Amino acid sequence: MNELNYQQLIQEHAAEFLTDLKSVLQIPSIKGPTATGEPFGPGPRAALEQTLKLAESYGFKRKTIGDAVGYAAFGESSEYIGVVGHLDVVAAGSGWDYPPFDLSEDTENFYGRGILDNKGPILACLFALKLLKDAGFQPKRQIRIIFGTDEESGSADLPLYLAEEQPPIFGFTPDGKYSVVYGERGVVNYQLRTAFSESALSDLGAFNGDQARDHVPDELTVTYQGKTFFAVGKRAPSNAPDLGLNAITLLAEKLLGEAALPTEVATYFSWLYTSFHQKHAGEGLNIAFEDGDSGKLMITPYQLQKDGTQLVLDFAVRYPVTFSEDDVTAGLLQVIPEASQLNVTRRIKSHVIPKEAAGIQILSRVYEETSGLDGTPVTTTGATYARSMPNIVAFGPSFPGQKGIAHNKNEYMAKKDLFLNMEIYLKAICALAVADL
Repeated sequence: MNELNYQQLIQEHAAEFLTDLKSVLQIPSIKGPTATGEPFGPGPRAALEQTLKLAESYGFKRKTIGDAVGYAAFGESSEYIGVVGHLDVVAAGSGWDYPPFDLSEDTENFYGRGILDNKGPILACLFALKLLKDAGFQPKRQIRIIFGTDEESGSADLPLYLAEEQPPIFGFTPDGKYSVVYGERGVVNYQLRTAFSESALSDLGAFNGDQARDHVPDELTVTYQGKTFFAVGKRAPSNAPDLGLNAITLLAEKLLGEAALPTEVATYFSWLYTSFHQKHAGEGLNIAFEDGDSGKLMITPYQLQKDGTQLVLDFAVRYPVTFSEDDVTAGLLQVIPEASQLNVTRRIKSHVIPKEAAGIQILSRVYEETSGLDGTPVTTTGATYARSMPNIVAFGPSFPGQKGIAHNKNEYMAKKDLFLNMEIYLKAICALAVADL
């Protein structure tokens, strides 16, 4: 099939694909309470079952592992190419102009929680494989489209898969950016507990707002001596803090300017503001690390709490691939406030596959030939399934310049981009299935 045939094939079946995609987007697959047969809650499990029903209707073999991961298989060889995506999503949040759990559209875009991250792209891969199969394509090796259900909450699903199944010889996750991502920065989350004298925080209330590690908080309130202080920022994904405006540092600034704080409390909020406010590369904390492969370090405070006579600050650091967690911790320990304890709450090591690897070169070429854009392999600040599944790299779906869409209200994907992604993934699957790797 030539390029025109690919595009025609996709457009001829676009309505069918959108109907199937809608059926999965309508399931609110947010992590919930664990129950029998539902390790990550009823929503993720329902989305997995619906997706596997679609795969079965397309003529693929299906399998479910641990009620947490499923896959659709095409081909019979023992080794396989893996395409790994996730069906769980973050909470909708507020302020949507469209129903968050549905497929909505205007003249240019599709909308819905998961349309970009990650139901839209992984279902585009599944449908691309269907189109290949129906067109008579015969792969040299098996292809598996693998569906996880816990990527947003720590990727506890893929170890269950790997306990029963061998990993792919190569593959990709459509859950990052283009071109092909050969390296992902290390991620470490810290909790900083700072102690105060017995009465210093007595007039300070609890901090209230939507605070979670997946995004920059955009609204935060606290009372001090009976007066309410309110800060409004701008929400953004936690791996793109420069696109947001952090309500934590804004609230610190407001308290410093308008509240008669005890000296030790004022000193803390002054440190918090000067160390973090609009200083996303660690320049305020002695950790402004940078390298040629992955650029500057990135830091995001995402939660502030009062716990008795302590203030508790949680923040995430994404560090360049040539640095280590120890480098970051050593730098922080030199500048944190007195009477503070720094603890690691989450760590994900950096992930790198040599950019010269055959599979990476194939993906780079497919992307460049199909999109007309530069296919030079890149690195990312994000953390994808590539860290949890051997021999996997992130590949799309976001094109250069597209940031801050996932995890936000009105999550969207341009119509042309969704179908261009399908074309890229179709060609990538086809090329990887017959290549010498």
